[in-house]
Amino acid sequence: MSSVQLVSVGLVLLALLLDSGMSLDLPIDCSDIYNNDNPKPSGVYTIYPIGSTSAVQVYCDMDSLDGRWTVFQRRVDGSVNFYRPWDHYKTGFGNAVGEYWLGLDTLSHLTLRKKYELLVDMEDFDGGKVFARYSSFSVDPEASGFTLHVSGFTDGGAGDSMSTHNRQKFSTFDKDQDSWTSNCARKFLGGFWYNDCHFANPNGVYRWGADGTIFAIGVSWYTWKGYDYSLKSISMMVRPVQ
Repeated sequence: MSSVQLVSVGLVLLALLLDSGMSLDLPIDCSDIYNNDNPKPSGVYTIYPIGSTSAVQVYCDMDSLDGRWTVFQRRVDGSVNFYRPWDHYKTGFGNAVGEYWLGLDTLSHLTLRKKYELLVDMEDFDGGKVFARYSSFSVDPEASGFTLHVSGFTDGGAGDSMSTHNRQKFSTFDKDQDSWTSNCARKFLGGFWYNDCHFANPNGVYRWGADGTIFAIGVSWYTWKGYDYSLKSISMMVRPVQ
């Protein structure tokens, strides 16, 4: 067999391996990238949550609570507009280097493959840092409205603002899933699992600290700062349960 034929056969075999998602040990999430013997720094990495053709960049937090966290939501400076329709939240938007939303399709696929826990890290404009941790987190497929399942709260100073959103379908301004009330300033809210307005609004309008101009539209976590304080930063991230 000629060298050209050998190369061709090799490429075909490689393609078959990639298509099958086998043998190449592609990382599904940041826990697959983490290496105890050769620690990886926090930063942007490529994962393959659905197989070889599903490459997506994410921010991996390798420091918080022993690391290995895959960040699916990140607000740090207001540089990305989170007031977006359903299709954007479904597929994802932004840039993993800064602010972004990973995408509900990807998040659903991830949490169907493994059992995950959730960590929500946040910071105010005075340098205060707290977190909320949940031992169980998953998102159903789109056919079920990307319904949220979250439980097992542990307090890291933030209080529990997520449990009230448990078992809610995802909502955006163009697809409200019948979960809105008159208490919400609907036209200003980003996408989230809203239930009778919200206790958590990480995808709200980015503002700078205390601002009660329009009720409950900021990047808020009610059990820490109330409705009229918009956080400096917030990140939502998942990790396989050990």
